[in-house]
Amino acid sequence: MTNYQLDTFQVIADPSRRQILTMLTQENMSINALSAQFDISRPAVSKHIKILETAGFISIQEVGRERHCTLKKDGFDDLQEWINFFDNFWASKLKNLEMLLDKNQNKN
Repeated sequence: MTNYQLDTFQVIADPSRRQILTMLTQENMSINALSAQFDISRPAVSKHIKILETAGFISIQEVGRERHCTLKKDGFDDLQEWINFFDNFWASKLKNLEMLLDKNQNKN
């Protein structure tokens, strides 16, 4: 996992941050354009954006006088690593069960 100071799951626990991530799957957006989508203040949206940037979910580029947000893979890599661990765990358990059932079936 990457060395970010924020816990990945705490970052995505907030519905506003998840909504920002979802919006950025459609297109890169300026902070102003993102802020316009919420019923919270621009500083509050900016705080969410900063958290997403710090955790590696987005990057921010200066485009003229605007700051544009783009999805970044790093934060998602942490999530995928965690999910893969449990996918492997359950695949192993199911394989063991399958072997046990085959063994019992062959005995009968």
